[in-house]
Amino acid sequence: MASELGKRKDNSRKHPYVRDQWIKAKREARLNPVAIAAQRDYRIAALKQRDAEGRKKPGKPAAAPSDEPDPKVQRNFTDPESRIMKSKDGFVQAYNAQAAVDAHAQIIVAHELTQCGSDQGQLVPLVEAIENNLGRKPAQASADSGYCSEANLEALVARGIDGYVAPARAKHPTAANGKVGGPLTQLMRKKIDDGGFATPYRLRKQVVEPVFGQIKQARGFRQFLLRGVKKVRAEWAMICTAHNLLKLFTLAKAA
Repeated sequence: MASELGKRKDNSRKHPYVRDQWIKAKREARLNPVAIAAQRDYRIAALKQRDAEGRKKPGKPAAAPSDEPDPKVQRNFTDPESRIMKSKDGFVQAYNAQAAVDAHAQIIVAHELTQCGSDQGQLVPLVEAIENNLGRKPAQASADSGYCSEANLEALVARGIDGYVAPARAKHPTAANGKVGGPLTQLMRKKIDDGGFATPYRLRKQVVEPVFGQIKQARGFRQFLLRGVKKVRAEWAMICTAHNLLKLFTLAKAA
């Protein structure tokens, strides 16, 4: 009888409502500020103790750099300033084009183009570009998981911007799989989850994604025609300007 009751208790978690409440309770326990501070202090104390005892960091020492190039190394002779980046079609030789879009009229209010495939270092420069172009900071900003980092979230808080930046796409983030993130990342995950369908992050799909879709599909822009980061950056600026002119023309015609 005790065994049967135990089985029924475990099976109760399969009910959607009970499972959601159980997951929410575990998430809130992880977000306890006291527990987070205690864990951070423990890690700092452990690092200080290791340094005081003169113990080395575990793991194999880094190998000395070789003077000979890797036989598998690649070089692009068409545009040496471009970089290999991952896309939905695989790895391509590309640049990373960025755009910040107004939520009401889909006007590009800031743009940038870099040689770095990661988006994490582009959030703060875009926010600063918005302030330089418009003379004020955005009241609210949303971005996908590629922009999420503790430094970026801290920068949004320091600037007084209501940020909605998606954390890493882990279905069940835990400390074991390394997907929990720092305190600000955990608070951001809770902020977006608690917002449900009403969270402003959901508007990102109908604000910035259509702009890239219009540039690629409606205007047929699929690749840069110039070479060199300086020229390609100017070409991207022209593409964004053309998009804004068409949007302004449409708005003026509708008025």
